[in-house]
Amino acid sequence: MKFELLVGLRYVRAKRRNVSGGGFISFISFASMAGIALGVAALIVVLSVMNGFQEELRTRILGVASHAQIGAFSGDLPNWDQYAQIAQKHPEVVATAPFVQQQAMLTMDQVVRGSVVRGIDPVMEDKVADFAKHMRDGKLTDLKAGEFGVILGNELARALGVHVGDKVTLIAPSGLVTPAAVLPRLKQFRVVGIFEAGMYEFDSGLALIHIKDAQTLYQMGDKVSGVRLRLNDLFQARQVVDALSRELPTDTWVTDWTQSHANFFRAVAMEKTVMFIILSLIVGVAAFNIVSALVMAVQDKQADIAILRTLGASPGSVMKIFVIQGALMGLIGLGIGVLGGVILALNITSVVPWIERTFGVQFLAKDVYYISDLPSKLMWGDVVGVVVVAFVLTLVATLYPSWRASRINPAEALRYE
Repeated sequence: MKFELLVGLRYVRAKRRNVSGGGFISFISFASMAGIALGVAALIVVLSVMNGFQEELRTRILGVASHAQIGAFSGDLPNWDQYAQIAQKHPEVVATAPFVQQQAMLTMDQVVRGSVVRGIDPVMEDKVADFAKHMRDGKLTDLKAGEFGVILGNELARALGVHVGDKVTLIAPSGLVTPAAVLPRLKQFRVVGIFEAGMYEFDSGLALIHIKDAQTLYQMGDKVSGVRLRLNDLFQARQVVDALSRELPTDTWVTDWTQSHANFFRAVAMEKTVMFIILSLIVGVAAFNIVSALVMAVQDKQADIAILRTLGASPGSVMKIFVIQGALMGLIGLGIGVLGGVILALNITSVVPWIERTFGVQFLAKDVYYISDLPSKLMWGDVVGVVVVAFVLTLVATLYPSWRASRINPAEALRYE
C-alpha cells in the first residue's frame, strides 16, 4: 500500500491531537458525510418518483388513448378501412380500430354532466387500447350495435349517481331542424359497464358507446372520426407517423401520443431536470463542507506534515494524503446515501400511504392531480449519474485544502513544536 493511502486512512480514523478543537472537527466531518448522504438519497428518490410519474402517466394515457391515430382535415373520415390497410402495411403497426368522437351532455334525474362520447368497435378497440384492464363492472363486449349501451368512467358515473343497469339520457349537440326551432337530439342509453383508468380526465369525462350507435346518433352514415393505431414499439411513434404522412392522402393527418399529450411528458421531463439541478446543489453544499473539515484537519496536522516533508515526502504526496482523506469522507456519505435512497425508492409506494394514514394527510388528491398515487421507478442509470456527480463534487471540494497542506513550510510548522 502506498504511504499516501495508508496515512490518509489513518487520518480518517485517528483522533485529533488538539483535544479542544478535535471534537468540532469531527462534528464538521460527520455533518459533511450526513449532508452528502441526505442529498444523494433525496436525489435518488426524487428521480425515481419522476421516472414513476412519467411511466405511470404514459401507461394510463395509452391505456385509454392510442399510440397514433389518423384523421381527416374535414372532420369525418370516409372509407376508413382503406386508410387502415395502408397503415397496417407498416411493420410497426400491429392493430387498427375506427372510432367516432363527439361531445354530448349526459343527464340523470336533475344531474347534468358534459362528456366526450367515443364510439368504438369493442372487438377492434380491445386490440389498440387496454380498456379491458380498467373495467370495474361489465365488459367492453357488452356494447352491442342497436342496443344503445354505454360504458362510463367511474367518476362520471358517481357524479350522475348511476350504476350498471340504470339508464341515462344523452343529449347530442347536433339537433333536429324543425319549423319552430332547432331541437336537440335525445336518446336513452343503458349503463352496461364502468371503467376506471386512474386519470381523472378520463374517469370524469369519457363515455363509450358502440360505433354504430354513435354513427346513428350523430348522423354520420358510414363515416368515422378517425382510425386508432397500436404500434409494436410505442417509442417509434414519431418515425411511424412521419412514414405514414408520406403514404396517406394529403387531406388526412396523422398524430402520435408524443404530440397529443406532449405537455404532460415535457412537464415531467423538465421537472426532473430542474429537480436534479436543485438537489445537486444541495449535494454540492454538503460536499463543500468537506472544505471546512479538511482546512481544520490541515491546521491540526501541521507538525505531521512537516515531519513527512523532512523525511522526503513531496508536496504532491502530501496533497494526495488529504485528497484521499476527503474522498473517503465523501465515499462514506455517498455509500450511506445510495443505500438509503435505493431502499426508500423501492418501497415508496408503501412508505407514503403509511405517512398519509399516520398524519391524516393526502398528498395527491384525485380531483386535483392526474395521478393520485405516488409511483416510483428506480433506474440504475440515474443512480450511477448521481454517484458520479456527488463524487466529482467531493473531489473538487478536497483540492483547495490539499493544495494548502502541500504548501506548508516544514521549518515554520516545527518552530513552536
